[in-house]
Amino acid sequence: MMPKLLLCLLPAICVQPGYAQCCPENPQAVKRQVLWQKLQDELRAVDQQLDGVMGLAVKDLTSGEEFFINADEIMPQASSIKIAVLANLYLQAQQGKLKLTDAYTVRTEDLVPGSDIMLGLTPLTTRLTLRDLATMMVAVSDNSATNVLIDRLGMDNVNAMLEGLGLHGTRLRRKMMDLKAAGEGRENVSTPREMMTLLEITYRRQLLNKDMTEDFLHVLSTHKQSALLEGLPDDAIAATKPGELEAVRNDSGIILVRNRPYVLCVMTAYLKDEHSGSAAIRKIAALTYSYFDRLSRASEYGRVVSPK
Repeated sequence: MMPKLLLCLLPAICVQPGYAQCCPENPQAVKRQVLWQKLQDELRAVDQQLDGVMGLAVKDLTSGEEFFINADEIMPQASSIKIAVLANLYLQAQQGKLKLTDAYTVRTEDLVPGSDIMLGLTPLTTRLTLRDLATMMVAVSDNSATNVLIDRLGMDNVNAMLEGLGLHGTRLRRKMMDLKAAGEGRENVSTPREMMTLLEITYRRQLLNKDMTEDFLHVLSTHKQSALLEGLPDDAIAATKPGELEAVRNDSGIILVRNRPYVLCVMTAYLKDEHSGSAAIRKIAALTYSYFDRLSRASEYGRVVSPK
């Protein structure tokens, strides 16, 4: 009796009963599933080692494969909710309700803590465009810039967009640094699955047209301090927005791996040590990037060919 492994090397024999499964039509499929399963095991291990609660969503935008941990848990978003604000800004610009070039003059009454840029500008003199404010909101998470945009857009309009997309657990409930609202339980929230969905819908141009989508991703890709980005190579491109509060560390975005883009949303709460939350996000970013980068450069047999 010829060993099954040897028979697998002989295509004419592979059609015999009992040997079809050892010779898949797609030679990459079985090996890739092994690698995908190992990634899932590694992500679960990161979750188990975290002293806190983690929510996670990973989606391969090429194959559609998904992996979740606590996918539908409603989690505080901190500054990651600014992704929804940015999306609504571009949607309203596309609808003609405003222009990204509309001007805003800095006002003292708009300034709040956590505004590294706006607090240094000259009230009643400095003029910015709405797109300038959006860039500040994303790049340095400027809270005053965010609040001005929320006022221009209307909180109800942001939430109506989210509801229309079927994102029932994602809500903008307060402006930035509104401690009274936060104390009353009006937190800005989402779930790993819903934030993943919002990012995917936008990436696939199901919310915005081509030009608006490209600029949305460009602004969301501006350089920033981010645990997720710290887990990626220096030359990686990622459209992300981190967020942090006491006992909370989040980071969500689209990692634009050439030929293999993916969505990654990591949310943590009840953290005993906030540094451990950031460390978990960095680890998850590194693990997922390693997987998708190898897929992007591998042949159907799993040989990786690096560029010279």
